[in-house]
Amino acid sequence: MNELRAERLQVMLSPEELAALDDFRFKHRMPTRAAAVRELLKLGLAGIGTDAAAGVKSSDYGVFDRGPEGHTQGEDAPNGK
Repeated sequence: MNELRAERLQVMLSPEELAALDDFRFKHRMPTRAAAVRELLKLGLAGIGTDAAAGVKSSDYGVFDRGPEGHTQGEDAPNGK
């Protein structure tokens, strides 16, 4: 595919999410993480979507369930929350 990719997208991932991405990448013999992310986006957009409700935060979305406190839950969180 020889298409122009002029936009850069930065995404922060937890160690578990990164491991899941790498597992997908290696299982499907993809050359880069970026290629794996593009393939997962394609698959996700082809599937059933989610409609966000008012007040939904970015931290409410993730690969793994993180509980009501989002990514700050657990002992490693700042302020012990």
